[in-house]
Amino acid sequence: MTYDIIVDGKNYRLEVQALDGVCQCRLDGKEVPIDAVLTGRDVLSLLIDGKSYEIKRERGINDLHLWVGSARYEVEVHDPRSLRSRKAGAADEKGPRKLLAPMPGKVVRVLLSEKAEVEAGQGILVVEAMKMQNEIKSPKKGTVQRIVATEGANVNAGDVLAIVE
Repeated sequence: MTYDIIVDGKNYRLEVQALDGVCQCRLDGKEVPIDAVLTGRDVLSLLIDGKSYEIKRERGINDLHLWVGSARYEVEVHDPRSLRSRKAGAADEKGPRKLLAPMPGKVVRVLLSEKAEVEAGQGILVVEAMKMQNEIKSPKKGTVQRIVATEGANVNAGDVLAIVE
């Protein structure tokens, strides 16, 4: 898997490949030996070149931060192969845009009502899948034309949740 990662405004390319239970990583083309273990919810223990690090994930409404010791870093992670990343350039598209469920789950919260003004990247609904809550965000600035999903409804991947115009 390949990821484009932005840490405090600096871009990185991370390639991760799992072979026989061992993770092989390349960071910006350079081989990096990493041993990683998930030690708790949102806590990752890393061993990099014999040095140990504990990484804690902090999720905000619209952002992600990682703590390494007492240092806090703002992080964005993009999978260039994902449909969502490929369509990111189309965010300024004119006309109505459908917000689709990224995976099967349950709508746990509707954050905005129909006819509400919305900014690009603002949350509209929250879908829970595999005990993780995923905020479904507006792809563009506009008006919430229609909320299709209701709180408590089960949805399948690709189901239309809302329409923003």
